[in-house]
Amino acid sequence: MSKSHLTRLRLETTDMFFHGFDNYMNYAYPEDEIRPISCLPLTRDQTHPDNIGVNDVLGNYSLTLIDTLSTLAILASSPGQLGLDSLRKFQYGVVLLVKNYGDGTDGMDGQGDRARGFDVDSKVQVFETVIRGVGGLLSAHLFANGVLPIWGKPHQSNGRHDAGSSTDQTTRAQIWLGGFEYNGQLLRLAHDLAKRLLPAFHSRTGIPYPRVNLRHGIPFYVNSPLHEDAETGQCAKEKPISEEATETCSAGAGSLVLEFSTLSRLTGDDRFERLAKRAFWEVWNRRSTIGLVGSGIDAESGFWVHPTTGIGAGIDSFFEYALKSHILLSGIDQPTSAAPLTEFWPIPSFAGSNSLDETRPPFGDVELTSDDFLDVWEEAHAAIKYHMHRDLLHSHYVNVNLNTGSPQAFWIDSLGAYYPGLLTLAGELDEASKSHLLYTALWARYSALPERWSTRDKAVEGGLGWWPGRPEFIESTYYLYRATKDPWYLYVGEMVLEDIKRRCWARCGWAGLQDVRSGELTDRMESFFLGETVKYLFLLFDEDHPLNHLDGPLVFNTEGHPLIIPRSEVNVSSTGSKRASPMTATCPKPPTMLPLTLSVTAARGDLFHAASFTRLNLSRQSGGDHASSAAEFVVDHPSRSIDVSSPTNFTFFPWTLPTEMIPDYGSCDRITAKRSMDIQFPTTHANIMAGQQSLLRTADGLMLNSLEGIRLGLILDGPTYLSKDGVGEESFRIANVGNFLLGRGEKLLIKSDTLGNMVDPSFTRLRDAATVDLMIDTGDLPTNSKRREQGHGEDIAGTADESDLSQTKSIHPSSLGEIRGLLNTFLNQFGGKTDTTSGVSQKGKYHRVPAISATGIGAAPLPDVEETLDPIDGSGSSDPEDLPWRTIFFGGSGCQGKLPTTASANHQILVLKRGECSFSEKLSNVPSFAPSHTALNLVIVVSERGEGARPLLDEVQRTPGGLARPYQIPLVMVNGHPGLYDMLKKSRGIGMKRRYHVRSQGIMVSNLHVV
Repeated sequence: MSKSHLTRLRLETTDMFFHGFDNYMNYAYPEDEIRPISCLPLTRDQTHPDNIGVNDVLGNYSLTLIDTLSTLAILASSPGQLGLDSLRKFQYGVVLLVKNYGDGTDGMDGQGDRARGFDVDSKVQVFETVIRGVGGLLSAHLFANGVLPIWGKPHQSNGRHDAGSSTDQTTRAQIWLGGFEYNGQLLRLAHDLAKRLLPAFHSRTGIPYPRVNLRHGIPFYVNSPLHEDAETGQCAKEKPISEEATETCSAGAGSLVLEFSTLSRLTGDDRFERLAKRAFWEVWNRRSTIGLVGSGIDAESGFWVHPTTGIGAGIDSFFEYALKSHILLSGIDQPTSAAPLTEFWPIPSFAGSNSLDETRPPFGDVELTSDDFLDVWEEAHAAIKYHMHRDLLHSHYVNVNLNTGSPQAFWIDSLGAYYPGLLTLAGELDEASKSHLLYTALWARYSALPERWSTRDKAVEGGLGWWPGRPEFIESTYYLYRATKDPWYLYVGEMVLEDIKRRCWARCGWAGLQDVRSGELTDRMESFFLGETVKYLFLLFDEDHPLNHLDGPLVFNTEGHPLIIPRSEVNVSSTGSKRASPMTATCPKPPTMLPLTLSVTAARGDLFHAASFTRLNLSRQSGGDHASSAAEFVVDHPSRSIDVSSPTNFTFFPWTLPTEMIPDYGSCDRITAKRSMDIQFPTTHANIMAGQQSLLRTADGLMLNSLEGIRLGLILDGPTYLSKDGVGEESFRIANVGNFLLGRGEKLLIKSDTLGNMVDPSFTRLRDAATVDLMIDTGDLPTNSKRREQGHGEDIAGTADESDLSQTKSIHPSSLGEIRGLLNTFLNQFGGKTDTTSGVSQKGKYHRVPAISATGIGAAPLPDVEETLDPIDGSGSSDPEDLPWRTIFFGGSGCQGKLPTTASANHQILVLKRGECSFSEKLSNVPSFAPSHTALNLVIVVSERGEGARPLLDEVQRTPGGLARPYQIPLVMVNGHPGLYDMLKKSRGIGMKRRYHVRSQGIMVSNLHVV
């Protein structure tokens, strides 16, 4: 894109901003927002206090001005008169705020025309007030004080500090045009506003309540510990008629770290950083066992409110702040202050001075570092990619069950459009580009992003078709352009700019769209439109802006306010990162441009996939059911600047893409379509309802008790199954049982006897030749059970102690057939009932331990013994005497020479430790013996290092005398924690259970576990 073209787009963006800002200042200030159609101010809805869509955000403190100051500061770096005018309006905006709300001090100057600070009777949402109010004031302060750059800023400094202020670290006084002296008023006002939010953190969980009254605190949360002390606490005069909702979203509770950490570092008041980090950690620490964070959580109980989660509404900025907090806090030490949080309410309008330390545990246990936040992001991203990401037809993310990962809803929302930008910051460029294509195609189809769009129906979801001017899509476009410098993203920005001008222009600002399909407008201009959407558009088109070249840990908060912690105000860490495996310190190189092309993205092989997925390719330039919103273009519309007709009928997008960027004779990749099939099992007349009653959820997965009437849906996944040779193979995954959907990592369990000896090309049970389960009975040891340890001349008889068993950790292997994963830990631990009068276990306490057989020329077949079934399921015997192997010899490492003759002649099991010599050498130290049921049947090698592959016997088995052993000894290896060898010593018998797996058409079914 030429410089003149960029200049025109930048000027159009500037005109867009001032059309909204000037009308707000003329017709709505000092109220919070403007109604752009009726040209009236929008204020809090006093008639309907439960109108949270308005009242949560509008706090009656000139929100739009606060939210747009940082945008004015960014525009102030423009060359010429535009920059000077923007700077004057920025400074004038600061002057107006100080005039109306005071300078943040306790003296006479702290009283403004409207309030002393933010002492207003408004119940607001904590999250929105932090990101818009506190974040906007902090960012504007950083610009006003010169920490963030404004090119050509004309100001004078008198060189003195206001030593009487607690914020004198970053408040060097400056004389602005008109004689106004800026000495940190915005920072003090941010401090005042943030202090008024502190009551919300008085919950028992550390998760802040969702709302707070800026004057009265939280009298409506009657269960808060703040109300437990009638003398020093803050008590409601009378109990509210209806209980206030305590549900908050994870984004709202966990997205405070950027603003509060910046505030703490600039003011020296470390309460905010500590509280925000604590809240973040309390949310993260409640993630499910599969690593997913819910979207809604109760601040009082700490329980998840909704079972469904995704990447969009309710959870979005939690992930954003995990990565951005790592960036913001990188290279600086933890706060040095360790003083208790006394004098918690330093605001005159609050009675009492409760200490937060008195109502909750100390905060010293949550000292999150920059590396900790990065660890959270990496784990969260991995869970999202595994459980939510789908690449069928085109890359997208689904909403899943928090605990199982099973798909719950097939829609995406416009808030989720932030995720490609976040992936870009994390260096995941390919994933980011694919995801961004989908949102771009959606915008091209609707000329805006609907609030929700169904990936299943390819239409607006449930009538949620509004677009209130959200910035997330253009934010991601900005990040991707900065990372790739691909001009395709500039044309995406141009499409957004022109569509907004064409569809959202109103006489006094920019209206939101009530329905992206009809073009119906809503009479509201959200503060984030000028504070964030237009800001990202301007920075996208301003290649030379100083923020685009700032060398430092700069981040934009989730409201688009740039923040940075000046290194002069903190202790710079001298130890560096302490992570064991730090991320690559440099960003990945952008993809290489193909020869004779002008854009990598325009030449992508999956560009058409996004158009097809969104049905953009079915759109026509005018008329019809699939008409694009671009057909609404009116020639004489006040915002008209260019033609909107697309030369390619939307096969290529955005519609602003010039024809020279469309590759001649271009082709697309084959659209991703996974092989799938259904298997329907017949139903007998006697069991016509069996299919509906056969599925039972257990702690280990879904148990399928019968196959009668069951329909299984199978999908062919990529190379996920490790063959016995360690080679990745494709595998089927059961995606649904009837209409019940399974998560990607969810297991389907079926009993071996339910399958029987079924042999069918579509569903065949096969025995696992490599892996078995050792069934270890660790109950009370009968007197006739004998074990002998090398070096001792007496029998060892002992009793399995409950305290010892409790130390045995039980973790499920991730997948049947993944041989390396099978050796990691124990699979299950079953409890039994004990007869306390006799001291003998009446029901076997079996530990199921995965074991893998040896391979190589010296490997022998496993012994052919009757399988040991679990007594807990009622199919196996509970009598320990029925276990096939009752005598066990423990030979240490087995590498110190020939073992005693009795080790093989009088014991059925020989247990050895791994290491010190090879597996073949261990077997060569086993004495010769006559094979029998009472002689040696099996050698178990215990690997306690938590790692290991299949044991290799690379030599023919030999006796201690060097002769070829006539009777080969079977060997298996088990892998566990350091207590495994000792646990085996307590065993009173060992059995073996074969493992089975199912193949369909010769392909492994990876998530079907035969038990």
